[in-house]
Amino acid sequence: MKKIFYIFALSLLLFSCRKVDRNSNYDDINFKEEMRQFVIGISQYAKNIKPGFDIIVQNGVELVTQNGEENSVLHQAYLNAIDGQGQEELNFGYDTDDMPTPSNIHQHLKHFLDLEKSAGKKIFVTDYCSTPANIAESYQLNAQYGYTGYAAISRELDVIPAYIQNENSADIIALDSVQNFLYLINPANYSNKQDLINTLSATDFDMIIMDWALNRIPFTATELNQIKHKHNGGERKLIAYVSIGEAENYRYYWKNEWNVNKPFWIEAENPDWPGNYIVKYWEKQWQDIIYGNNQSYIKKVIDVGFDGVYLDIIDAYDFFEERYD
Repeated sequence: MKKIFYIFALSLLLFSCRKVDRNSNYDDINFKEEMRQFVIGISQYAKNIKPGFDIIVQNGVELVTQNGEENSVLHQAYLNAIDGQGQEELNFGYDTDDMPTPSNIHQHLKHFLDLEKSAGKKIFVTDYCSTPANIAESYQLNAQYGYTGYAAISRELDVIPAYIQNENSADIIALDSVQNFLYLINPANYSNKQDLINTLSATDFDMIIMDWALNRIPFTATELNQIKHKHNGGERKLIAYVSIGEAENYRYYWKNEWNVNKPFWIEAENPDWPGNYIVKYWEKQWQDIIYGNNQSYIKKVIDVGFDGVYLDIIDAYDFFEERYD
């Protein structure tokens, strides 16, 4: 999506010339397993409240095996917790938009994605490309792999493309039925909620990944119901974007005093995305913001009627492994 984590990790390491001191508090932390358990907790909480609630994770494909290696056994508890896997830049955009992803990276990602697909998980790929030839190739490749693709013509994820792959009027009840999707989490081009609602309602995408609020004002169940129906009459899935590896200073949970005194669970600001802060995602105070109580992000998303969540920055473990392992 808007933040590419490997760039964040690299740029933050290069940002400082001094060596990061090893923090003894991190010595016994398995960063991958802590993220797996975080996702498992979110899944169990959400599905207990709303059976059938979809849990889709973005990137971090190495979490599907026990030790994160290609030749390792599957981490079954984690796989059981998720319903779908999102992956950015499988075919285009890993280094630069419209550039093919390096073959070794492509094959590494595809290996894990195929493991998940074989385990019955729905695979969603977002490629960053804008030329007609690359867009066509992106959709062709993803269809060939048995994945559902989306060619994002803007990395800001603020544009609705004119093309819809496999457009259909069927009701989308199960995630397996999704044949196309829209990834639109930056509504900066829309002046108000009704403008965005009208625009989305006029589309025929099977699934829309969107923010649960506009300018910190959450969508209501009535408003979401307007979007939930495709223009051609079919019902679609609405999936709320939630970052669980970074705190964002434009979210409802952000407190003004944090602009001066950050909570202990905030590790560092993302230099590529000001206002986004990598968090110690295993800490209870952060997890309580995300799920487990009536004021949590996941509960709010469920209450207004979203069908699932798209969990981003689950690859935050990369940052901590680079620094402390």
